[in-house]
Amino acid sequence: MDLLNATKMKAAYTMGLKPDGRELLVVVVKGTFTIPKFLDVTAELAPQQADLVMADEFTGEPGFSAPRYESDFAPFKPRCDVLLNGSAYAPGGKPAKRVKVGLRLGSMQKVFSVVGNRNWRNWLGFIWRTSPVRFVKMPISYDNAFGGVDKSNPNEKKHKYYLTNHAGKGFHWNLKRSVINGKPLPNTERLGSPVRWPRSKRHRPMAFGPVARGWQPRPKFGGTYDKNWLDNVFPFLPADFNDLYNQSAPADQQIDYLRGGEEVEMLNLTPQGKTFFRVPKLEMPVTFYLKNGDEKEVAAINDTLIIEPDLNRFILVWRTALPLKKNMFEVSQVVVGKMPRAWYRARQLGKTWYPSLKELVDERRAEREEAVA
Repeated sequence: MDLLNATKMKAAYTMGLKPDGRELLVVVVKGTFTIPKFLDVTAELAPQQADLVMADEFTGEPGFSAPRYESDFAPFKPRCDVLLNGSAYAPGGKPAKRVKVGLRLGSMQKVFSVVGNRNWRNWLGFIWRTSPVRFVKMPISYDNAFGGVDKSNPNEKKHKYYLTNHAGKGFHWNLKRSVINGKPLPNTERLGSPVRWPRSKRHRPMAFGPVARGWQPRPKFGGTYDKNWLDNVFPFLPADFNDLYNQSAPADQQIDYLRGGEEVEMLNLTPQGKTFFRVPKLEMPVTFYLKNGDEKEVAAINDTLIIEPDLNRFILVWRTALPLKKNMFEVSQVVVGKMPRAWYRARQLGKTWYPSLKELVDERRAEREEAVA
């Protein structure tokens, strides 16, 4: 099967699977745009297009650090993930102990505090916190949000995990002075809800990035993998698999699919303090040409937005999936975007289309050389 990409973005396909066992041909398109300087300026494609992510990528060692990017090849997302990888900037470049950051897109709004480095202290059994160190720029990630793992007990069965964020810091179950003294607190916390107690289960990890697949609440959407599944369903998905498992953004960063034109506002996520831009309005047609002669054109859905202010860019991901009757071999060709008119004409006439005269000449020369050899 051929995939022809008529856009200047990245595009690829993969196979997906529904819980009932039906296969899907999944097509993904990924465009990287430069953040414009002004709200009324249309965002343009960046000179360097980010590659499609084949497997989950992390800030450090997989399983022991926060996800940076999740694979782009989810078969289907019921909602749009809005993600941001970036840093907090002190207003005016003046060092601050605490900075309020925020991200708004349409009706979605998320704000929290970013705090300077500080540590836990145990003094005569009293747990307290050192004063935050002033900062000008502080990375925002689940690595420095509340959470973590307490493995201080030699008995592995008594190790404690903060279920909503294994990669974070500040969570401790063992409060012995020798264990907790000098351990870091998180650098992010909810507005008006400071982190005061290392054992608390009420602290919510605050970040804008992806939630790891093994962190709550994602596992509950993955379905039931019990003996019945092993004996009667494997290797297919369980019947109770929920597509919400494919959403990598936290629940408060999931919105309706993007249509283009939505206004994005960032607070203290750039040195300028406030930054605005609009999501570009772009149609993303995908045409499936079947071997039986049928054609199916669909509009791919924009279901992922990744904003990276430190790199002055944002990324849009479109997705569509074609249910297959048997397998992918029933599809001969997929076109992403719109090819030149001459291509469609050549296809109707059963001829080969060449983007340029040079390519035609090169192919003819190669055929002659092969015949002589």
